[in-house]
Amino acid sequence: MDAVSELLEDVRARGAVFRRTIMRPPWALRMASGAPLTLATMVRGRAWIVPGEGEPVAIGVGDIAVVRGDAPYVVADHPATTPTWVVTSADYCPGAKGVERASGAARTCGPPAEEAAVLVSGAYERRGELSERLLRALPDVLVVPAGESPHPSVEMLAEEIAGNRPGQQLVLDRMLDLVLVSALRGWFDAPGTGAPAWCRALDDPVVGTALRLLHDTPARPWTVADLAAEVGLSRAAFARRFTALVGEPPMAYLADWRITLAADLLRETDHTVGTIARKVGYANAFALSVAFKRLRGTRPSDHRTSESARWRAG
Repeated sequence: MDAVSELLEDVRARGAVFRRTIMRPPWALRMASGAPLTLATMVRGRAWIVPGEGEPVAIGVGDIAVVRGDAPYVVADHPATTPTWVVTSADYCPGAKGVERASGAARTCGPPAEEAAVLVSGAYERRGELSERLLRALPDVLVVPAGESPHPSVEMLAEEIAGNRPGQQLVLDRMLDLVLVSALRGWFDAPGTGAPAWCRALDDPVVGTALRLLHDTPARPWTVADLAAEVGLSRAAFARRFTALVGEPPMAYLADWRITLAADLLRETDHTVGTIARKVGYANAFALSVAFKRLRGTRPSDHRTSESARWRAG
């Protein structure tokens, strides 16, 4: 399995929220819907995405922006424009200055205007649709320039959003998945984009094999010697190669992978902590709790509680 497939194996939009927003300058919206992942592109004009931390990022027609995380961010005609409204999950057409309330199709905010910028956005609102491994791999804002990866045209997206046809929600869900896959393809294909080292290492015949073994059977009591034997290298040679390509030793990677899987299971299932511990390679709930606290700074039960509260709030 290639790196993009590894990241997107469990991703599947269900009830994705799409909006086409028509805006006249000056405009700026503070996006605070709580969606863990949002995709955006311009049908007309140019916009800036201003994350809570980090530098503003420009997007033009056909560029795909993937915005990660629950923290609010700003979309504006210029990085210095002050937001005039907060957009929440309850109000995607806020009637802010420069953005009129919905008219016509329910997914369109603002009436058509030749001079206006047109933004199309789609969001995965349910955290269960996205694995933690994907969210942790992505930067806060990822922009794939138009033309670097084939994806549904912005015109096609805008037309589908503006329409009202049978099966429309299913079509929009699959379009969101396809745009995300296309964006990640472009990200991985472009040199120097900062994709996670372990994703790049999947292409290595030795380290890639070891990574897939760890991914497929995390509960096995792996040692460096076991992995080395599986790939046909000495223990020392394998450890050096793995660390050089992945950026951390094999057992450190395995520990983080197990905790990542545990975090997904804590959010997505009602399994006991002990059951989850055994599924990801720990002897009991106490062992998982110690490792979880060390790597994530919180206990598994507290993580589950906070994720449940976030879900209810969203």
